[in-house]
Amino acid sequence: MSVTSPLNPNDPAFERFLFASVGEDMNGAKVTMLSVLARLNLDPWEEAAGLAASRRDAAVSRLGMLLSRCRDVPALATGNSEVARKLAPLLPGSAPASAEGDDTRRKLTFSPAILLTAAIVTMILLELVFSGTWGGV
Repeated sequence: MSVTSPLNPNDPAFERFLFASVGEDMNGAKVTMLSVLARLNLDPWEEAAGLAASRRDAAVSRLGMLLSRCRDVPALATGNSEVARKLAPLLPGSAPASAEGDDTRRKLTFSPAILLTAAIVTMILLELVFSGTWGGV
């Protein structure tokens, strides 16, 4: 989680998402995701945290529904799904959707000890091969 301060108690990790533009309203003013949520009487940081905690496909679906309720932004009348797909990756830690509906993939990682051991073994083998002690050439 990002660091907050007394002057800004809201999590700055959501700023890219909340300050992203979603279009212009009927008066020509730039509308951000933060203003959409505020216009819908929702707490922007609370809503962003809820969206970030959901899987990506659920976040896109909820975003599309929220954007469709913002009637004073003409571009959202028909393009809310596309805007939602573009905004979802800006949420911190939102999990991508998997093909089967449940993300069971795991990231393959190696511990530093294993990598160090492999490097040492490789260096020893190279030394033996090129020094002529092993390999008999």
